[in-house]
Order: sequence, then structure tokens, then C-alpha cells
Amino acid sequence: MSDRRAPLRHLSVMTFEQMLEKVRYEGAYPTRERAEEAVRLVLSGLGRQLTGDERVELAARLPFEAARILTEQIPDTQPLTGWAMVKDLATRTGATPATTRWDTGSVLTTVAALAGPELLTRILRRLPSGYALLFGRAELAQPA
Repeated sequence: MSDRRAPLRHLSVMTFEQMLEKVRYEGAYPTRERAEEAVRLVLSGLGRQLTGDERVELAARLPFEAARILTEQIPDTQPLTGWAMVKDLATRTGATPATTRWDTGSVLTTVAALAGPELLTRILRRLPSGYALLFGRAELAQPA
């Protein structure tokens, strides 16, 4: 048994269309187009926050189109808390923070399912506070 890592491949078990339908269902969006707007907005925001191996591994688990949206973004030099990211996305779109919070949760719960529990835990450790609830998890306690 070798401890060399296998090359990363695109491993997603969900197509982009299936992802949009899941987000549409989770967010109770009236159309596929509205769900796609939310996916594009939120993945762009996440792409500006997430760096390192977790970014690469998450991209490998997302449908190709979603991975491209995530990885096209240049990470911000000053990471935002979860709530600050929601407010930033609301400002960029002119939507209310409440609507943007709904969009963010609808998309990130789907992303969490694709990431899996182990990768999601690592992502949450890398990001500033406030993202766990957006991904549908309780906030992780910081070690004393």
C-alpha cells in the first residue's frame, strides 16, 4: 500500500442540472433560472473565501460547471465571516440580506452534501466564523 495521493479527478456524482434542481427544491425557488442565479452568486462568494487544499478538493466534488464558478474567483486577501459574506453578496446584487441569506443557505447545504462530512469539517476550520450555519451545521466550538 502506497501513501502517495491519487491524482485528483472530477468525482462528482451529481450533474449541474441535478444540483440546480436540488437547490431549487431546497430553496423553494419558482424556476430553475432563479436557482441558477443563487448557485452562481453563492459559489462566486465562496470562491473568494476558500483557499488551499480544501478549495481544490471541493471543486473536485462539485459538478464541472459549479467547480468552474468556484475556482474562477480570486480569493480575497481579507477573508470575511459568514455574515459579512452574506452582506457582501447582498450589496453586489442589490438584494436584501434576508434574501441573500436564504440563497446562501439553499446553495451551501447542497454543497455540504457533495463535500461530505470530513471535507466540510476541514472547510469550516479554514473559514472564519459564521459559515457552519450557512452549510446547515451547528457552529464548531473552538478549542480552549
